[in-house]
Amino acid sequence: MPSADDLPVTGQLVIPGDELTVTTSRASGPGGQHVNTTESRVQLRWNARTSRALTDTQLARLETALASRLTEGGDLVVACDTERSQHRNRELARERLADLVRRALTPRKPRRRTRVPRSQKAKRRDDKRRRGQIKRMRKKPSED
Repeated sequence: MPSADDLPVTGQLVIPGDELTVTTSRASGPGGQHVNTTESRVQLRWNARTSRALTDTQLARLETALASRLTEGGDLVVACDTERSQHRNRELARERLADLVRRALTPRKPRRRTRVPRSQKAKRRDDKRRRGQIKRMRKKPSED
């Protein structure tokens, strides 16, 4: 039975709410007295390696795609302090986490190698020839 804390990522993948850890802290930047007194910055942490929502294939794809974002323990950390409201920052952090995971799990289309068109090669050669001619024209006649 899905709970309200669960985070839907795709149609088939839902991160259980009990796997998400939310911590709050005081946000930085401008905001005057409000920013000094409220803990509106939200940090959302999810351990992908211990998650029961992912299959082995999905975990492998996630670890390759998000290698630079994962901690040594396998945590994916997303922080948000753009809004004044902690509630809104929490929603934005959840959206960012879901988007990160969704993008990482989407398979990349393989790049099809193409050839450089003959017209582009000719244009590049003409540009190089013109540039060389401009540089030759700068020389004094006696230097040839």
